[in-house]
Amino acid sequence: METIKIGDLTLRWLNGGVTNMDGGAMFGVVPKPLWSKKYDVNEKNQIELRTDPILFTLNGKNILIESGIGSGKLTDKQKRNYGVTEESKVENSLKETGLTPEDIHIICMTHMHFDHASGLTKKSDDGYESVFPNAVIYTSEVEWDEMRNPNIRSKNTYWQENWQAIEHQVKTYTEQVEIFPGLKMIHTGGHSDGHSIILLESNGEKAIHMADLMPTHAHQNPLWVLAYDDYPMTSIKAKQEYISSAIQSNTWFIFYHDAVYRALKWDEEGKTITDSVKRVR
Repeated sequence: METIKIGDLTLRWLNGGVTNMDGGAMFGVVPKPLWSKKYDVNEKNQIELRTDPILFTLNGKNILIESGIGSGKLTDKQKRNYGVTEESKVENSLKETGLTPEDIHIICMTHMHFDHASGLTKKSDDGYESVFPNAVIYTSEVEWDEMRNPNIRSKNTYWQENWQAIEHQVKTYTEQVEIFPGLKMIHTGGHSDGHSIILLESNGEKAIHMADLMPTHAHQNPLWVLAYDDYPMTSIKAKQEYISSAIQSNTWFIFYHDAVYRALKWDEEGKTITDSVKRVR
């Protein structure tokens, strides 16, 4: 289990499962000869994308960023289409830290696509139940509204089984919310209409989770956006606003999907990685 210290915070990456998604879709209009130099691709043109929640404790509360892809919920066809080679083992990862799912107090959901939200619920005798029954689940109001009423495009990723059992736990916000001093969620749109990013600050150190605006370190270029993005120009604008300022302020970038890096810093020009935590394979 990889960890990093951000000020007084200790961040831990749990095992939330893995997908292997089409590289062309993940890099949009960027030609493969360019993006394949920055991120490994397999013979099926797929790139590995972890779905690993990030655990930390703040103000005496155990907090998760994202929830993983869950376990026992995907059909064989879905596993094939999304290149799922491993499902979530979040409960086992929590056990290593001395915690159970019941000990999680807050979950910060940048958005509610299946690869982020499937870990929120699990199958039960009556259908589905909450995996983290004592947690307050934060997501933007726009995201929550679309989750429950998806359009013809988004219905493929906003699934009823991922929200019905936890709707009484959800707390929404509009533009931004400061959950605690040092933990803020900001609605950006872009990847989805309700997409948000997360800012962390502790004892003078900072971290930013760009979520699916920058799912991997190879997506640093503001123009390298996903074919999955519903509003690509909004994604580009948000990346321009937050990435450069984070680099200039010596901020850690933390990742949910990246198969290589858990966290990293770039130099002031954004060209060289100056510090990093790599995923242990």
